[in-house]
Amino acid sequence: MAMIMMGVLGYFPFIRSTIAFHELNETKTYHHPTHSTVGSLTKPAQFTGGETTITINAELRPEITGGLLSITLLEKMADTGQAWPLILGSGRLMGSYVITKISKNQSELMHDGKPRSIQFSMDLLKVADQPLGLKGEALGLGIGLVRTLTGI
Repeated sequence: MAMIMMGVLGYFPFIRSTIAFHELNETKTYHHPTHSTVGSLTKPAQFTGGETTITINAELRPEITGGLLSITLLEKMADTGQAWPLILGSGRLMGSYVITKISKNQSELMHDGKPRSIQFSMDLLKVADQPLGLKGEALGLGIGLVRTLTGI
């Protein structure tokens, strides 16, 4: 059976045996600073780019999918403060992201306290457009070339 990857953050694959997310929300904010002048409409100042954040939501069933170990690996990645490349399963290069928040809610506890269900959420903040800097740009061009040649 082929392994279907929903995406990868750094070295962490999002697959059924780790964390198979059911929701990925991307939010982009834009800053349009203005300055007021007496007797006229507010005039926009120089446009500045905003932030891009991604929220990944998943429900884990440790008997079937990943569990607390998978979340612990992501927490270790977050502890480094390092930016990680995010690539979706479709091959879309999203950029480099830092993990800003991880939430988990354990429920349906068994007699030994292990959860049967874990609601998981992770917030990511984009810090660079290219996942690997210049290497990421070259990788993106290479992937585009391969897709063009193969018709994907």
